[in-house]
Amino acid sequence: MIKQYFKQALYQLKAQPLLSIISILGTALAICLIMVLVLMQQVQTEPYVPESNRDRMLHVKWMTTYEKGGSKDDSDNGPLSLRTARECFRALKTPEAVTIYTIYSSMQASIPHGTAFDVDVKQTDEQYWKVFDCAFVDGKPFDEAASEAGLPVAVVAESIARALYGTTAVVGKQVNLNYAPYTICGVVRDVSTLASSAYAQVWIPYYSTDIKDQTWYEGIMGMMSVAILAQSKDDFPAIRLECERLRVKYNDGLSDAETIYRNQPDTQEVFVVRKWANQEPDMKAINNRRMITFVLLLLIPAINLSSMTQSRLRQRVAEVGVRRSFGSTRKDIMWQILFENLVLTMIAGIIGLIFCFVFALFFGSSLFESSKLSMLNSAPTVDVLMLMHVSTFGYALLFCLLMNLLSAGVPAWRASRISITDALSNH
Repeated sequence: MIKQYFKQALYQLKAQPLLSIISILGTALAICLIMVLVLMQQVQTEPYVPESNRDRMLHVKWMTTYEKGGSKDDSDNGPLSLRTARECFRALKTPEAVTIYTIYSSMQASIPHGTAFDVDVKQTDEQYWKVFDCAFVDGKPFDEAASEAGLPVAVVAESIARALYGTTAVVGKQVNLNYAPYTICGVVRDVSTLASSAYAQVWIPYYSTDIKDQTWYEGIMGMMSVAILAQSKDDFPAIRLECERLRVKYNDGLSDAETIYRNQPDTQEVFVVRKWANQEPDMKAINNRRMITFVLLLLIPAINLSSMTQSRLRQRVAEVGVRRSFGSTRKDIMWQILFENLVLTMIAGIIGLIFCFVFALFFGSSLFESSKLSMLNSAPTVDVLMLMHVSTFGYALLFCLLMNLLSAGVPAWRASRISITDALSNH
């Protein structure tokens, strides 16, 4: 029966080519627009190199400090100091790894007697390379000994290596960062700015600079953020409980201040929408707005496509009457119409998804640009691996099914309710 429905659907597409093309293109554009919005969300939340472990990562972007016994509204808010990050998070026992890293900073990079240019530098520790799976093309990351000793070593992106020396085989060579000499120990593939936690163009140990001394409020606040890699996402509750115990212990050692994390550590989904240090994101409101957007983008084209479906069915009223007279039930008629329209919708969905991928690949730098990214020295880049996820195709299939129900549901129901006599007399 399904095979017969499929043949009938293809026949109907060929029988009314103009109407079929209009319906397919209309549906394809609708699916394309929705999937662009989905991809904009997925590049921030779905796993891909070098943030392949996003599903089991937690983040602490910043924190709040206020006077003991005082009001949380009268507080300092921002990144953590190195001391706070180490005592409250690096001391965790439950996770697989915990890394501390700085917010972005721009430095002048050059080779000896060469021309300097700006690069985005991240100062971090040896655990960083366990949390983020950057792909090394030469050399290796700096180890714990180099990190704790603050040795002047650096890992550079391959584009920076080429800009400095014209090759990626640069391990052991020197790069000057703000005119301070560093020895290159490794080269990694360029990291997209869309992988915001992992992104940099140069990575160095934070003990190799004076960043640890840039603190305020009794040395509690500073320039650091934290990424936590759990053994499994099932460990998230245990990690949060351990974080709270360490926070209480840390506060007991402070004389006049108290710290809170405002429901951090965050999952990746919450992390990317947390804009303010003193305000928690309203995930319910954010998800509701996203759902309303999807509904509107599905409903408006579905209404237009429904009228086209109804127009096609008017020419098949006699066919419905003949089938009913030979024993087909109303349910059979309705399912046939829905299946035939589903074939059209699926064809349109595939075209729409291809349009979406092509648009994202060729116009990704504009599509994913933001005010935050515009401050960096590298534009957003998109590759196929960032877009190809099982969930991507799952969302596309779901939207196709919903579009089919919205555009063909009512016409199919009305066609199935036509009496045999009325259907045949209209022939």
